[in-house]
Amino acid sequence: MRWVVVDAPLDSSGAGRGEQRAPDALRRAGLLDALAADDGGRVDEAWLRDPVRDPASGVIGAAGLRRAGAAITARVAAVLADGRRPLVLGGDCAILPGICPALPAATVLWFVDAHPDFLDGATSPTGEAADMDLAVVTGHGPAALSSGGALLDPRRVHLLGHRPPTDESSTVEAARIDPAIHQVPAEELLRRGAGAVGAGLAADGDGPAWLHLDLDVVDPRDLPAVTYPEPDGPRWADLIALVTPLARADRLLGMSVTDLNTDEDPDGRHTRRVVEVLAEVLGR
Repeated sequence: MRWVVVDAPLDSSGAGRGEQRAPDALRRAGLLDALAADDGGRVDEAWLRDPVRDPASGVIGAAGLRRAGAAITARVAAVLADGRRPLVLGGDCAILPGICPALPAATVLWFVDAHPDFLDGATSPTGEAADMDLAVVTGHGPAALSSGGALLDPRRVHLLGHRPPTDESSTVEAARIDPAIHQVPAEELLRRGAGAVGAGLAADGDGPAWLHLDLDVVDPRDLPAVTYPEPDGPRWADLIALVTPLARADRLLGMSVTDLNTDEDPDGRHTRRVVEVLAEVLGR
């Protein structure tokens, strides 16, 4: 099944940070050739130009996010209907609520991220939808970003690689996580062995699956070019070991990759490394 690269350059801060330029940077670094992938183009509506935080919902650019989400849904659904695998390039994690409506209800979500993304409009310190995307898709997010109810069953969600709380906001966030979600924090992931965790998840269960990779899961010693780096995470070798069996599982529908901040990568070396890693884990 061929990969189709779809650009969704959504930066939920509305400030036009480097995540917005990540899809273009990855293309210039040779991603399509490295994967022998088809070009699915760019979702032109996946832009947010309003940095104002709505006082009612607490979310930046809620109307623009809904518009972007609907356009992402349509593009992902079209690729899946054509029998191909979408590789959706963010932007930030705010693209996930746009992806999930295109997936079957019984889809398993492998969510690899340094953060649980389980805040809402009241508890998020930023108001960015990327603080709350996993909450939205499991039915715990702001009403302004959802049509009501969960897009995915929390019991079929695996949260992988996140860090322990370090401040009041992250403590509140950790307490909000739906207890039905399966959690393997970074410390446990590394203790058990990232490859063993990935292989076990790939072999466990049935039904379709989606893989979401926020690159800030990687320890900043290896990848500092993200907006919200967190220490004590998996190194590149660990990430490759974790993601390879997931990305090559027959039941995988597709994958999203987010949070490469090109503002923090002036010479492009981290962007090139991301391309190398994706080529390795996805296979040519």
